[in-house]
Formats: sequence, C-alpha cells, structure tokens
Amino acid sequence: MTVPRQAQEPLRVAMIGHGFMGAAHSQGWRVAPRFFDLPLEPVLQTVVGRNADSTAAAAAKWGWRESATDWREVIARDDIDVVDVVTPGDTHAEIAIAALAAGKHVLCEKPLANSVAEARAMADAAATAAASGIRSMVGFTYRRVPAATFAKQLVADGRIGEVRQVRAEYLQDWLMDPESPMTWRLDKKLAGSGALGDIGAHAVDLTEYITGQHVETVSGIIETLVADRPLPGAGENESLSLSKSGTASTERGTVTVDDIALFTGRLSSGALASFEASRFRTGRKNALRIEISGTRGALAFDLERLNELEYYDATAPDTELGFRRILVTESAHPYLAPWWPTGHMLGYEHGFSHQVADFVTAVHDGRAPQPSFADGLHVQQVLDAVERSSAAGSAWIPTAG
Repeated sequence: MTVPRQAQEPLRVAMIGHGFMGAAHSQGWRVAPRFFDLPLEPVLQTVVGRNADSTAAAAAKWGWRESATDWREVIARDDIDVVDVVTPGDTHAEIAIAALAAGKHVLCEKPLANSVAEARAMADAAATAAASGIRSMVGFTYRRVPAATFAKQLVADGRIGEVRQVRAEYLQDWLMDPESPMTWRLDKKLAGSGALGDIGAHAVDLTEYITGQHVETVSGIIETLVADRPLPGAGENESLSLSKSGTASTERGTVTVDDIALFTGRLSSGALASFEASRFRTGRKNALRIEISGTRGALAFDLERLNELEYYDATAPDTELGFRRILVTESAHPYLAPWWPTGHMLGYEHGFSHQVADFVTAVHDGRAPQPSFADGLHVQQVLDAVERSSAAGSAWIPTAG
C-alpha cells in the first residue's frame, strides 16, 4: 500500500536566470523534496530570462510552471516566496537587494557580487531583512559535498590536531584553446573577475569552511594569458561558457579578466595557506582540491573524486602510517541517509539538492542559513585583496575593511 505524502505549505520559487547554473539549481529544487523530508514544499513557480523563447524552453525542460522576462515584476508578486539568483555577477546586487526589500527569501549564486561595495550593500540589506524574518544565503555549494562536510567534522573533532598548513586549488582547462569563443565569464563588467572569482572563490570558501578559520591577509598575483578571443557566433549563449565547443565569428573581443590567480593567505590562527585558481591547467577538468595538514594528521579532498576523502593519522604506529581512503557513502555520513545504499555514488548535482534542503529547513525554522551574505562579503574582500596585492607587486594586503 502506498502512503501519500502529507500536504505541506508551499514555498514558491522564482529563479532569475537560466543556463548552466539555472539547470543545476532547477535540479536541486526538483529533487530535494523527493528525497529529503522537508518542512515546506518547494514549488518551481517562475523562471525569468531576457529572451522569451529560450526562457520558455528552459521552463518546459526543467519543470517550471511558467516563464517571464521582467524580474522586477516577478519579485513584486504575492505568489513568490523565494528568489533564486543565478544571473551573471553584475546583476546580483540589484536583484537580491530588491527581492529582500520585497520580503522574499533570497538564494544567490557565488561570488556574491562583482565588488566589495556591492557585496557589502547586499550583506547590509540581508541583515535588515533578517530582522523581519527574511532569510538569505549565498550558494557555495561545495560545502555540501558529503566528503567536504565530513572533512569539516573531522577537523572540528580534533582528528588532525592544530591546523598548520593548507593547500587549496581549483583547476580547469576549458580555456586552453586560444580560439575558444568569448563568453560573459571573460568580461570583467559582467563577471567581476576571471578564474579568481569564478573558481578561486570556491577554494577560499571551502578552506574557511573546513578549517573554521578566516583568511586575514593575502599576497598574490593574477595574470591573463590570452588577451583576445573570437566573439561567439550568432545564437550562442551562456550554456557554452564552460565548453570548448561553439561557433565563433570573425570578430574578436578583449579578455578583461584573469586566467590564473596564485596567492598565499594567512589564516586566523597564523597558519599559511596557498591558493591557485586556473582555467589553463592542462588535463584538469574540475579539480577543486584541498589538503589540510595538522599536528595530528591530515586530510585531502578532490572534487574529481568527490565520494572519497583521504585521511592521514600521524598518531598511528610507524608501521601503519600513510594516507587511507575513506569512501564517503555510508548512511551516517553527512547528507547520505536519504540517498542510495552504501557504495552507490553521488555526483555533482547532489550538492544542489543538499543546498535546497538546508535552505528550506532554515527558512521554516526561522534560522539564518549558512553561508550567509556576510560570509559572501568576506570572500569578496579576499578576492579584492588578491587583486590589489597583484597590482602592488604581490604586497601583503589585509582582507578586512
């Protein structure tokens, strides 16, 4: 006998933007309530985009009830409870602040904004809205990969002792071909920065999340390796922005963001961390890797092997030393209980379902979801400090202020 699900109060969502991140977020909103026992029922109400035809197609593909082209009109509607912002960074601040002012809960993709000033305005708006019970969260989804969440637990439990050193890197190679067409991710006006903000932000946030510390000062350098690229051919769109495919026109555009960012950071405890963000690391497709060394052990995680965590116990006998592989698929591991039997792997998309589950639960419970807009502001301050350090000959720059 099939027992019907108990009716729950709806949480009606409007997603602003569609494409790569729109697809990932749509998957999260659709799947989370099927596996997690959520206190509210997410409803995919409206997806918003600039082009009516492509937005309607996205709505039909991903299961949204309707599509629209005017985000201001949508966030003013009474039948919208949540605004999910997955647009390029140059519009994050305007949309999120307006949505909060309209009394909507907000989930916003990372990096939070294109500048510290915009991020601070967003964090201030979120703090004001929180006093009225309006919640906001920035989408650093990799916190919710079970192996990464488990790594944080091990550090908090003292399993590696005092953190001494961190190495974090996010490596891709999708821009290796200098004739790969321009995308909005290569335009500073739209993206804010290149590899630094697009993927370096994840490396910073994951380091801070797992260690429980902040990056307080940085010294770094950023560089653009390919200064100009073909403009995209007619009809190409954001969905090609992480692909080597796509047609190019005969015209060329100027790349105004960095391709590589290398920097060192000092954490709250005084420990040093090294960071690398590159979209030119040959052979690496989506390698977000972090290794944390402590006085009693070490941990290593690689997103390209996202169901695994490496653990080194420095207190073991000499004859038993060595990194050992932990398969993070047990029901007792973070987020795993609602999913598949032990050993049946999760993938990239599952983090977005975990994000939805955490966000919806926090909204229902009246708690501040994590990471907050204040956390997003801090990461923006780190990115800004790296850019200023590079401009000043790799001088050490504080991230606060």
